[in-house]
Amino acid sequence: MPDRGDVRQVRASNPGDSQVRVYAVQPREGAAPDEIVDGFLEAMTSDDAGFATARKYLTEEAALTWKPEERITVLSTAPDRKQSDQPEDRDARELTYPISGTQIATVDARHAYQPMSPADFSRSIHLVQVDAEDGKGNGKEWRIDRLPPGLVLSESDFQRNYRSINKYYFASGEDWVVADPVYIRNRQDPVTRMDPVAQTVKALLEGPTNWLKPVVDSRFPTGTALKKGVTTLATDDQSTLKVPLNDKAEHVGREQCRRMAAQLLFTLADLQSVRIEQVELQRSNGSQLCVGSKAQAEEFAPVRESGRAENAFFVDGHGTLMMLPTGGKEVGSPSATLGPFGKGLAPLRSVAVSRDESRAAGVSHDGRQLRVASIISDHEPKPAKVISSAVRPQDRLSAPSWDGRGDLWVADRNPLKPQLLMVPDGEGTAVPVRTPWLGSGTRVEALRVSADGVRVALLLNEQGRTTLQIGRIERQEGPGGRPVVSVVDPQFAAPRLESVSAVSWAGPSRLVVVGKEAGGVEQVRYIQTDGSTSATSVLPGLNEVKEVAAPHDDRSPVVANSQSDGIVRLAPGASWQPMIKAGASPVYPG
Repeated sequence: MPDRGDVRQVRASNPGDSQVRVYAVQPREGAAPDEIVDGFLEAMTSDDAGFATARKYLTEEAALTWKPEERITVLSTAPDRKQSDQPEDRDARELTYPISGTQIATVDARHAYQPMSPADFSRSIHLVQVDAEDGKGNGKEWRIDRLPPGLVLSESDFQRNYRSINKYYFASGEDWVVADPVYIRNRQDPVTRMDPVAQTVKALLEGPTNWLKPVVDSRFPTGTALKKGVTTLATDDQSTLKVPLNDKAEHVGREQCRRMAAQLLFTLADLQSVRIEQVELQRSNGSQLCVGSKAQAEEFAPVRESGRAENAFFVDGHGTLMMLPTGGKEVGSPSATLGPFGKGLAPLRSVAVSRDESRAAGVSHDGRQLRVASIISDHEPKPAKVISSAVRPQDRLSAPSWDGRGDLWVADRNPLKPQLLMVPDGEGTAVPVRTPWLGSGTRVEALRVSADGVRVALLLNEQGRTTLQIGRIERQEGPGGRPVVSVVDPQFAAPRLESVSAVSWAGPSRLVVVGKEAGGVEQVRYIQTDGSTSATSVLPGLNEVKEVAAPHDDRSPVVANSQSDGIVRLAPGASWQPMIKAGASPVYPG
């Protein structure tokens, strides 16, 4: 440690430079069978181009048919290779080695991550003796001829080699984009030889993941791909990325091309290693299709940038709706909103504020009625939009939620008739939402709808256990123009959590979740909508969290309701800070 001399500014090293990299080692001559198995398992974790070294552990036929890109099996730890049942006959020509572990996820050929409750993984690797290529020694070498499909990686190796990005597509029938999280290689992809930028563009052009596909559309014509031979994409000195496409996109119009450029700009924004201010789409002959900038792409965001931090709201101890300034360094004093909710004329139990911060939907103190009222004027409250007939307050209405279309959602937890309800534009007649998966003994404890209006985070209670699932919202037009709305194909988003008590959206594809693992303590953490997490996703500890709310961006703090500390906030890089001792239902718009 220097104790004298001038202070000098130094350039920080690139964070990517410190990443551990594994270099595959080819099998040595005369290697024993267990060396072949161990060497192959290690070679699967490398960046070797084409997995060429890993293929050297396989027979010629297996090397040709093995497709590492078809799927990834993610285990909690490295696969455990058991010892083969060594036959007494030393002249044996084949051996089988069992491999096992605890599987926690899979990644399919479209790069979609699918978590699962930890389950036993048991496969085998079969070896045979083949003629050595050079004919040395006894002329025989052990090689693998049968193996599990794709790659088998530990969670740490997977996180070292792959990164999460969001692809973006347009919500069906709408003019705003929806995030579709997938995983790409951190560095050059061993199979396609593409750098991360080219991988990202390729993944976008391949289309949405199977789960999201029914509710989104791509503005790229079917069959559009990068121009043949393109494996590297880099920006010029103007931070412009030129993207050459094949002939499928030759004749698109300017408006369609603008939306294609917007999809690319939203998608590439997650690649922090490269700064992209605009993209230029090119025809296969190199001529320009169109140019789109980041500022122009914002036109298609589900939540428009307002240039200011989002406001937080909560219900005070008297059931009054209050606005809570959260952006400053010091805790500000809350102020009552305008309208009947701010005057305490209709005491509230829970609340949701519309995305434009003009209206609020409030559930009455007894949980029976859902009303909508202005919070920017003193208009009289309107008649209840939904009324629950459940006997117990805890079996009545959940906290409501607004989607980006302006529709209002709520769950009626009545044991005799559990259901989801949607109020079009917050003004119309409530529409029962079709939920074929909501059977007897299952109810929705809480819900939060995404800003794009095509996904809903659900806390589902079944047999006393509350889990987090993400449902897909499908809309159709029924008789007389009445909307037909369904929530289908709910997917577990946090299968490793034994119970989940609160959830909030925290951006286009991220959630803040309060829950605990089996035998663990309660945690507040970030989870991607595909269920993936990282080691840095856990937030500082907080006791007895009942509710949580996160902003759409990172300019405002996370706000929570703790049974012991009241309403608290968590600014980036800080600890939880008390704000209001008596309060409930902290929310950001949505």
